[in-house]
Amino acid sequence: MSKAERAEELRALIERYRNAYYLENESLVSDSDYDELENELRALEQENPELIVDSPTEKVGGAASSLFASHRHLEPMLSLDNAFSLEELLAWDQRVGGGPYLCEPKIDGLAVSLTYEKGKLVSASTRGDGEVGEDVTANVMTISSVPHALSGSNHPEQIEIRGEVFFPLADFAKLNEGIVAAGGKPFANPRNSASGSLRQKDPQVTASRPLQMLVHGFGAWQSNVSSQSEVYELLSSWGLPTTKRYKVAGDAQEAGDYVEKLESDRHSIEHEIDGVVIKVDDLSRQSELGRTSRAPRWAIAYKYPPEQVNTKLLDIRVSIGRTGRATPFAVLEPVRVAGSEVEFATLHNQDQVRSKGILIGDTVVLRKAGDVIPEILGPVTALRTGSETEFQMPTKCPECSSDLAPASEGDVDLRCPNSRSCPAQLRERIAYIGSRSAMDIEALGYVSAAALTQPIEPKEPPLRSEADLFSLTIEQLLPIRSYVLDPDTGLPKHDGEGNPKVTDFFRKKDGEPGEVALKLLANLEEAKKRDLWRILVSLSIRHVGPVAARSLCNHFGSLEAIFAATEEELAEVEGVGPTLAASIKQWWDEDWHREIVESWGKAGVALSIPGHQGPGSMSADGPFSGMTIVVTGTLSQMTRDEAEAKIIALGGKAASSVSKKTAFVVAGPGAGSKLQKAEQLGVEVIDESAFVARLASLTN
Repeated sequence: MSKAERAEELRALIERYRNAYYLENESLVSDSDYDELENELRALEQENPELIVDSPTEKVGGAASSLFASHRHLEPMLSLDNAFSLEELLAWDQRVGGGPYLCEPKIDGLAVSLTYEKGKLVSASTRGDGEVGEDVTANVMTISSVPHALSGSNHPEQIEIRGEVFFPLADFAKLNEGIVAAGGKPFANPRNSASGSLRQKDPQVTASRPLQMLVHGFGAWQSNVSSQSEVYELLSSWGLPTTKRYKVAGDAQEAGDYVEKLESDRHSIEHEIDGVVIKVDDLSRQSELGRTSRAPRWAIAYKYPPEQVNTKLLDIRVSIGRTGRATPFAVLEPVRVAGSEVEFATLHNQDQVRSKGILIGDTVVLRKAGDVIPEILGPVTALRTGSETEFQMPTKCPECSSDLAPASEGDVDLRCPNSRSCPAQLRERIAYIGSRSAMDIEALGYVSAAALTQPIEPKEPPLRSEADLFSLTIEQLLPIRSYVLDPDTGLPKHDGEGNPKVTDFFRKKDGEPGEVALKLLANLEEAKKRDLWRILVSLSIRHVGPVAARSLCNHFGSLEAIFAATEEELAEVEGVGPTLAASIKQWWDEDWHREIVESWGKAGVALSIPGHQGPGSMSADGPFSGMTIVVTGTLSQMTRDEAEAKIIALGGKAASSVSKKTAFVVAGPGAGSKLQKAEQLGVEVIDESAFVARLASLTN
């Protein structure tokens, strides 16, 4: 694999894990595994700057979801760099030139920005990608600790206040008890409960949850105070909730003492913490130190080691993913760690099981890395009794009995080759189509996908492949009875008596269509007009993620043109390359894959970009002839695909990265690293309105 291909693979993985964490409250990998991927990508980019193409190493958080209106921050809402040892803290201390430092608990909650104008709360939003977040004003208004109007006097004309929304630990346990009693799925941890409770469509649901907030800084503000600690005093005088646990430390050693003391007290704090935030206290020095594209240089997060417990490894089983990958996972004796009960832990592949030296029946050390993902560190060999057994990777798929084998020579992972008929792969692919990474179909989650592909009744599921998804009818949905499956393992969930849970998922008790059925059909109808790149991603072609899909769709304009292209023509598209091109051709060679595209087209799914003139089409004498133009951020009057199609129709090249050769950049809300690079290079930047006006002047 070339460096460029590895960089593309890393970008796709990191974006997937980042979106799952920020948009879906799901952590697909441990913090340590995520950090390794990001560090590897950063090292590759430092050695090969030409590989920096819309890189997640230059981004903050994740994109806003489609649940809420977008809100552009007046000042970027940045992330923090991390330190994991005193040595790393001291190295940072040397870089910034010493204290004093303000030290405070790092709350494990949801970052939120409050905007006050003349002392009145006018908006509240999540971090999003650092530039644009979700407008959650109505929901934040229900949090009792957030004042709608500031107390005191001398309020600025406008100020952004940054803080963390969290779920108090005492209330978290009560919330989960109520959810379980009502037959719902409990939240995994307080951070997820805070995010899930705040990001509700109905503010009354948020109001029913005892959320709290603590503020810790500011964004846009013409301040006349000189230190971070003075900021806290002023914010407190205005009636804003600030932590009483902060301390101003004179130097790094004193900051280290604070870190150690707080760690010993962490379980007595009313909310979850995962470390300490340390900031240069002097605001003028903060300004001098500045920031990178994603984090301030004047602050750092000291992350505590994840908590560890011992528990019993009851079994090791295998789950099958949407591309056929067979992944071992540990079945554990339930144990509470880092605030939640853990029953399963991923083991990634058979080599990792072997390298950890664990046996079925072992007592194992379990860690929740970053207080989020359970990870087995290894066995407690002194407690072995001799009854433990070695794990043997199955040779057959556990769901369709096909022979498992590597996809290519030297591949560590085993895969089920029965991509057409394997129930697990179909279930995972259907669930992926509904995800925000693909077609963003709200009612097509994991439980719906399982019901549609593996019902108890009727015996023949309504979906035998993706081909029939957009032709589903209410008559097909109503008879369905299915097991409720765990999305992490694909195994049936059980009730309090050990019986598998069964549900009439799409109908009410009286036999009438339920809300989920009606919403699913409506959502599917809406999804038929999604951007073309989302449709391409939804086909689950190996290696084809959002970045490559955008490039392919912008270049070719239709699925027909993409699949008609030669392998060489595909590989020439920016961000594609030979490996991905070969994967596309291999996918299209399967008859049943072609049936999916044909059926979707017959069902009304838009398989081309309106106005696109064909593969690489450029009007040699068009007004944009010879010009490279980049579109970034969110557009309101057209989709990004439509904007790029208009550029191509006028003879220009729609590129995905900014360089000195870029003619101009069209930047909407959420334009991050591309906008910054354009400004650094002196490239012209226009907004959507100016772009529309320019198009009108050229086409009249």
